[in-house]
Order: sequence, then C-alpha cells, then structure tokens
Amino acid sequence: MKIAVVGAGAVGAYHGVCLARAGHDVHFLLRSDYEIVRERGFEIRDRGNTFTVPVHAHKTPEEIGGCDLVLIALKTTANAQFPKLLPPLVGAGTTVLTLQNGLGNVEALGALFGAENVVGGLCYVTINRVAPGVIANLGGTRLWLGEGDGGAPRERTHALVKMFCEAGLPTEAKNSLEETLWKKLCWNIPFNGLAIAGGNIACDALLASPELVELSWILMREIQAAARSRGCEISDEHLQKQFDVTARCGAYLPSSLLDFRAGREVEIESIWGEPLRRGTANGVSMPHLETLYLLLKTLCRNREIRN
Repeated sequence: MKIAVVGAGAVGAYHGVCLARAGHDVHFLLRSDYEIVRERGFEIRDRGNTFTVPVHAHKTPEEIGGCDLVLIALKTTANAQFPKLLPPLVGAGTTVLTLQNGLGNVEALGALFGAENVVGGLCYVTINRVAPGVIANLGGTRLWLGEGDGGAPRERTHALVKMFCEAGLPTEAKNSLEETLWKKLCWNIPFNGLAIAGGNIACDALLASPELVELSWILMREIQAAARSRGCEISDEHLQKQFDVTARCGAYLPSSLLDFRAGREVEIESIWGEPLRRGTANGVSMPHLETLYLLLKTLCRNREIRN
C-alpha cells in the first residue's frame, strides 16, 4: 500500500516507520526535520531498543502524488493547511485517516473529501520527539479506528486494522467514532491541560498532587456528562483507567506540555474549546472545563508576550 504521512512528528513518524518496516511504501511529508531524515532516516528508541530506518522524505505533497492511504498526524493548529497539503495526495479510492487530537478534525476532512472517505483514529501512546528525526516510545501503543460518517466499520477499515496489527501496532475498529473521541478526551483534557496549568509538570507530579487529581476527576465527570448528552456513554471504569494507565507512564510529558515549553501553538480549540462548545450547546454545565480553557488561552498568550 502506498501511504503518505502528513505531520511526521512523534505519532506520525512512529506509526509510519512501523508501516514501512512491515513492507508498505511509506512517504513522509516533512518540514523542519527534512534534511536530517532525508540523510539518515528516523532514529527510533523503542522501550530499550534503538534502530534507524531509512525512509522516503519529501518537502512537498506534489513529490509524493496520489496514495492509497493518507495518514494525518498534524497538530490541529495546522488544519487550515488541509486544502493546500492534501489534494495532491488524494485520488479516487484514497482513504484519509486522521490520528489527531480532539474534536472537529473529521468534519473538516469530510468537508473536503467526503465523510465516507474519512476514518478517525485515536492513539493511546507515550511517544515523544526527543530530537530532530529521533522518536522515543516509552510504553505500549494502541489505536482505535472509526468511520468519519458515523457508520459501522466498513471493509476498508477492517483492512486498515489488519494492516496496523501486522505492523506491530495493536488496533481495533469501533462502532461509534464520536464515543471513541469523547473517551480519548477523558485523558487529553485533564492531563494535557493540567500539566500546563498545574505548574508546567510531568504526569507523575500531577498524580502526586491530591488537588490536581481531584480536579482531574471533576473535569472527567463534565466530559462524561457532555458525551452522554450526545448519546455516548462513558463508564466510571473508563475514567479510573485513565489514572491507572497514567500512573504506569512515570514522568511522561504530554504533547501539549511539550508544545507549551517549546513556544509552539497549543491545540487549545480542538482539545478544550470544541468539547466545551458541544457540551454547553446541549445544555451541559461545564464550569471547570470552561475555566481551564480560558486559563490555557491566557497562559499561552502571556507566554507569547514574554517571548
């Protein structure tokens, strides 16, 4: 299968390399890391094992051309670039798979290419880009895939599940993409958000604070209520699992915290803003999420002023 990876940071690079090692024709669209990756490939540090994989590196989508699968791992702050970056990669029969955080990405891609051609993917990973062209995986990986138009998984989505599994990436097809997206927000909203707002701290420090743990629970309950208002049930067991999984991650630095520290734009609207808008539109009171959303916007704006 010919695959384009758009957004070859931690998530895109790691998943793309795994697919390339499994024998697929994978092409990476790169910006800042282009020269290094073109020269030496990606260095992967995977749970004690380090290896370097030569890859096809490109500066423009036109160099890649039409693909069977376009895997999008861009930060959602770059979604305005979709109309420029993606059309040269998409032809008849192309599947567009987004592995991005938050809400609104599937709708944006569906408006361009048809919702029936879009698959939404949720990554549960502890992967960081630790240097240009260097990706570190600190734990296991897991993918959930669902249809962009909200239907039951099609044959092509089951084929994608098989492809990822054969590449060493455990993957499941889910009947409700929206429910899956809300479930991922149960981690992203509190842990990405409070890592920044709670004092620029890693996950282990967050869990060591009784106050931040309590606030995480409150935020998760608001997400649970918002999801329920849209017909998506999230169990209390799923909420508890977010703490259990995070405790095993140690001093993991969430992606939003890394962006904040590096002075990059944080995915505020897709992770915090859009869930807040969708929940309150359905009459759900989400005061703690609203406070966190406003606080993160302020912190990021003030950081830019100081810089």
